Amino acid sequence: MTEFSSELVLARLQALHPRRIDLSLDRIARLLAALGHPERALPPVVHIAGTNGKGSTLAMLDAMLTAAGLRVHRYVSPHLLRFNERILLQGRPIGEVLLADVLDECERANGGHPITFFEITTAAAFLAFASVPADIVLLETGLGGRLDATNLVPRPRLTLISPIARDHEGFLGRTIARIAAEKAGILKPGVAAILAPQPAEALAVIEARARQVGAPLARAGRDYLVTADSDAIVYRDRGGTLRLPRPSLPGVHQIDNAGLAIAAARALAEYRLDEAAIAAGLRRVRWPARLERLERGRLVELLPEGFELWLDGGHNPAAGRALADSLPALAAGRPLHLIVGMLETKDLEAFLAPLLPQASSLALVPVPDDHLSRDPGRDAAALRASGLAVRAFPDVATALASLPRREDRGLVLVCGSLYLAGAVLRANG
Repeated sequence: MTEFSSELVLARLQALHPRRIDLSLDRIARLLAALGHPERALPPVVHIAGTNGKGSTLAMLDAMLTAAGLRVHRYVSPHLLRFNERILLQGRPIGEVLLADVLDECERANGGHPITFFEITTAAAFLAFASVPADIVLLETGLGGRLDATNLVPRPRLTLISPIARDHEGFLGRTIARIAAEKAGILKPGVAAILAPQPAEALAVIEARARQVGAPLARAGRDYLVTADSDAIVYRDRGGTLRLPRPSLPGVHQIDNAGLAIAAARALAEYRLDEAAIAAGLRRVRWPARLERLERGRLVELLPEGFELWLDGGHNPAAGRALADSLPALAAGRPLHLIVGMLETKDLEAFLAPLLPQASSLALVPVPDDHLSRDPGRDAAALRASGLAVRAFPDVATALASLPRREDRGLVLVCGSLYLAGAVLRANG
């Protein structure tokens, strides 16, 4: 395969995508059988489902395991800049040659049958994970859990469920209970599961499912507890108490994510993660576009003097609330300017509701190169009708150039979509 030939294969795989997505395991099961079942040849797997916090939790767990000297593979989605970011082999994005090879093998084995892009690329990830030695695989669901392509791993070492909220309702259901039932589909007989804090209706569904399949369940607030002060977090479980550094990822919601990652690290007793490795992982963890400050680049240069540019990929109401809870500490009394771009499949008003009371201005922009992008002009007109001051711009750069120069300082947050976040990182250089 030649350099960047994976992009050609990925483009062909997009064409196989069914016109209508029906959540099913039939297509991926057929392909994995044709490939010789690579999902059965993986190192021990930690499998995570949930609405928010999956990526941050696995990033922290990855950093802890790596600090202990272990070789870690990780599967995440979507990517921000290049597809290679989705398949991390021993901490690094998959190389172009291996990526092209596993994609080509999946394409040939699939034989032109309809299959979703996520399904066939998940099969490619399984091939890569089975071919490169590692001590553990961290596997993130793409959508839901019960019928997610990652759920073909027959017996994970551990399952995790991050906080559940409303998102992807057209596929997963329009109530928290229905969504929780789909996420709880990753629970397996005899496989330990750990829960982050959950809404009561989600917790009831998950606990019922755990009893039904015989999955031992540990949950936040009962089996482990994490609290935070200004410079540390305190983690407690039956094994004792740890005082640890706050995670390097900003935001109050990252405390719960850290608790879930620490509980997972403690549950993986065979890897012998000591307090030093857990602490090092919390200090070193990086996860782009999750309340990330951009400190240099082309877009940063457009800011007025003294302004800061922050980026977050949050896109559902729960993410909006998490951002709203975190922003007072970041803004520290400075004016907050929001730049928001979202997809038509997302609830703009519910996302904005907790954020707007803190905002000095709101700019709406399109998500570049996405046919599902919301129309910022239409949305701005609708919001103005409710008395809100809002402007629409063709892109983030234009919105940044319009910021008030009379202010000595300010905080700008670009948010609303991981796809927009990726576009911002590309534009910033």
